[in-house]
Amino acid sequence: MQKNDFSEGSVIINIIKLAVPMTLAQLVNVLYNVIDRIYIGHLGTQSANALTGLGVCLPFISVIIAFSNLIGMGGAALFSIERGKGNIDEAEKIQSNSFVLLILFSISLMFVGYVFRKPLVYMFGGSEVTYPFAESYITVYLCGTVAQMLSLGLNTFINAQGFGKTGMGTVAIGAVVNIVLDPLFIFVLDMGVVGAAFATIISQFVSAVWTIKFLTGKNAFIKIRKRSMLLSASRVKKIILLGTAGFTMSITNSIVQVVYNSNLQLYGGDVYVGVMTIINSVREVVQMPVSGISSSAQPVMGFNYGAMKYGRVKIAIKFMSFVLILYTSVMWLIMFLFPGFFIGLFSKDSNLLSVGIGVFHIYFIGFFMMAFQYCGQSVFTSLGFAKRAIFFSIFRKLILIVPLIYILPKIGFGTNGIFMAEPISNFVGASLCFVVMILTVYKKLNIKNTDIKNKQ
Repeated sequence: MQKNDFSEGSVIINIIKLAVPMTLAQLVNVLYNVIDRIYIGHLGTQSANALTGLGVCLPFISVIIAFSNLIGMGGAALFSIERGKGNIDEAEKIQSNSFVLLILFSISLMFVGYVFRKPLVYMFGGSEVTYPFAESYITVYLCGTVAQMLSLGLNTFINAQGFGKTGMGTVAIGAVVNIVLDPLFIFVLDMGVVGAAFATIISQFVSAVWTIKFLTGKNAFIKIRKRSMLLSASRVKKIILLGTAGFTMSITNSIVQVVYNSNLQLYGGDVYVGVMTIINSVREVVQMPVSGISSSAQPVMGFNYGAMKYGRVKIAIKFMSFVLILYTSVMWLIMFLFPGFFIGLFSKDSNLLSVGIGVFHIYFIGFFMMAFQYCGQSVFTSLGFAKRAIFFSIFRKLILIVPLIYILPKIGFGTNGIFMAEPISNFVGASLCFVVMILTVYKKLNIKNTDIKNKQ
């Protein structure tokens, strides 16, 4: 008998049951790196430079997350559709193939990152002052690439099977280990940024072991099995195609971070790169519920779409949109009113604080528009419209943000112009993504739902 049938019961309850643990899980997962920055930001006289050094490493981390999403999100979306159709054997093969792909990609990324880490650090906005901190951190961090990609990529399959609490446990156990080890390694053992990196990779290893143990154990409905690990070219192509949307969102994040850091280094120096590190850290935390809710809606939408329950898909879209718009609006207001509080969590440096408050207001003014981007992207991805999801991710990041970062400072806006690129792209790109989703996918669901009712 099939467990966790998302075509039965309340759509909203099904999403909430996944959303609460999944959101907490993703929020906790962000703490892996954010906790590192909080501790390092209060390290001592070199805290600002050390924090900036960690900020330079963010594109490395984004690339690893991007490839985790490529396989994890793509595989889980395809897995949910096949499971909704009742094709359990194919769902098992998708999950097992994804496991193999995660290992292959992680080993390749670890090797490339290690070999080219020095030129990459400078390209990502490093300077002679911040390079030693960045190099020390990323050299150790890369050793945990396999564990990080397995824990992130495979956790999507735990959630896709409806085991939200177990998915939360996957990252929670690692985050707890990281939070405990960080002060021990950084302060007690006086290892600084190296200690932060070691704490992170140990916690990632613990998470990976937990994930693999569950998906190969008796409690998983669909398991990772050796018999299903043989890669199929057609299956891999489908996984990568559906995962390209999530991959594109993450990889473009990395590109944008590089462009931001390099231009801020050019126009403002290390202090502005440090402020960008804090902004990225705050955004990661406050944006996680958006990601968690939209991710939890995806298996529900995908399952019902595969089961031809189009009315239920519409309910999921409406509920997801309402919750995301409400949450992002509230968070935008809080961040606008109390920027000093958020900056102070990461550093007490007076230069970072004085510069940060002004640009904080500029950068986050369009934060609530991210709800529309995530809604559109999630619907496109979960229902198999990968090309549209990919297009709108590229459009907002590469066609809007990147050119604006280069253009606005040159026409008189200076460093403020660099930070203005984000809200402008949010208003234009997110609006267009959501409108196209409503006019195309949502309207087609209405037509299909009407056709089914007429046949009945």
